[in-house]
Formats: sequence, C-alpha cells, structure tokens
Amino acid sequence: MIGYEVEAAFFLEATFLGVLLFGWDRMPPWLHTLSAIVVAIGTLLSAFWILSANSWMQTPAGFEMRDGVAYPLDWLSIVFNPSFPYRLAHMVTAAYLTTTFVVLSVGARYLLAGTHLEHGRTMVRMAVGLAAILAPLQLFIGDQHGLNTLEHQPLKIAAIEAHWDGSSPGELVLFAWPDESAETNRFAVTIPHGASLLLTHSWDGLFTGLKSVPPSDRPPVLPPFYAFRIMVGIGVLMILAALTGVWLWWRGALVRYPLVSLAGAARLVAGLRRGDLRLDRHRDWPPALGRSWSSEDS
Repeated sequence: MIGYEVEAAFFLEATFLGVLLFGWDRMPPWLHTLSAIVVAIGTLLSAFWILSANSWMQTPAGFEMRDGVAYPLDWLSIVFNPSFPYRLAHMVTAAYLTTTFVVLSVGARYLLAGTHLEHGRTMVRMAVGLAAILAPLQLFIGDQHGLNTLEHQPLKIAAIEAHWDGSSPGELVLFAWPDESAETNRFAVTIPHGASLLLTHSWDGLFTGLKSVPPSDRPPVLPPFYAFRIMVGIGVLMILAALTGVWLWWRGALVRYPLVSLAGAARLVAGLRRGDLRLDRHRDWPPALGRSWSSEDS
C-alpha cells in the first residue's frame, strides 16, 4: 500500500509542487492554479494510502497467517479495513484544520503589518469560515472514531481513559496521574459515569478495563492518556476560536486587532494538535497487530 502511495500520489504531488513553486512567473495563472489543485489531490491520495496501511496495522483484516507470515486474501478488506474510514476522516480533517489556521495566521500577519491588506482580509475571512465548519465537524468525527476504537481496540480506549475496572461504570477522568504499578489514578478529577455516557451512551454502561488482561498485555497508559486530553483541549479551543471569529464577522469586526493578534498563537495550537493526533494514533499499533496475529495463529 505504501508502494501505491508512492506511485499514485507522491510522484504526482512532487512533480506539480515543483511546477507550483518554480513556475510562478513562467506560466499563465490558470495553469498555476491547476498545479495547486493537483498538489492538493495528490496529498489527499497520499493520506488515503498511508492511513489505509496504518489502519490495517491497527485493525487487520482480509489476510491469513501461514508459518508466521501474513498473506493477503481480500485486498478490498485490507484497504478498507474496519478503522480506516474513521482514521482517514479524522486525520484529513485535522490536516485541513491546520491549514486553515496557517492561512489565518498569515492573513493576520499581513493585516498587522499593514501590507497586502486585501489578500489579508480575504485569507482571514476564508479561514474563519472554514474553521467554523471543520472544527465542530471534527468533534463529531472524533466521537465516531472513538466508538469504532472501542469496538475493535477496547484496551486502547481503556488506556486513553485510564479505566482500570471494567466491572463498574467509567468515570470521565479530566485530570489524573495514572499509576500503572498500583493500577489506579492518583490526584484524579473526574465526572462520575461520564466515560460510560460518551462511549456507551448509557449511564451505567460498561466497557473493558485495563485489569481485564495481564500487565504484560496492556498498552502504555501515560502517553495516550495525556496526548488525548491535550488534543481534546486544543480542539475545544479551536471551536471557540472559530465561533468567536464568526461572531466578530457578523458584528463587522473580524479583521480588527483583537482577533488578528491571536492568530499567530492559533497556528502553534494547530500544529501541536496534529502532533497529538499522530502520537495518539500511532502509539499502540504494534501490540494491536501482534494480538490479532496471535489470536489468528492459535
């Protein structure tokens, strides 16, 4: 699948990125615009194949094990494995959100510097409008991705939520220091039944706890626990920033100093959020793949 990404996407986007960057004054505007569109399509195709491969390592399907080697049986099942649609939607939306805040930052910088004012105003308006759509949408996609992960990788959800005992409803842990050796959360600030409501949509819903397997079979807890909370916190800030921008736009004050002065920080926040998504997404794939193969082998 990575080979498909190189052949179908990387060469395409690399070629037209060169045209886009070095052909600025050497081609008509329509061809330059077309190059930008092709680069965008190429990066989307790259995301498709890379996330398909990564998702297969998380939720492998369409294969059989022979002598310790995985052999493909159904390429459609391999490519469109159970977690792939959710991971693709989640990561691509995160990438577009990052781009949105980069555009917002550059446009705001133009306005603050008093240069390229018309371009700056257009960039700020476009970025705020797109963020107002994508940021709330990402909240919904993330919820669906979490439910899919609960179905196929319950121990990963248990680690993210620092949920130890699966025999009782899960608390929503806002902050804690998960102690893996003592199998408990220290200094915990929680909302009773909150995790059960979010993950099972039931007040007394139960889901798998970390104690359901031996310590040697558990994923690490600290990295996904804190990465997830940073990601959610930044996501909430992005939603608030987008809605604030829409309100300012409605009031006719979108490009004034109080908003644009925050855009540089927004760019940093967007970059951090993508980093948290990558950490949260990649942290547990070797154990997940190993468990699937072991169960198939037995």
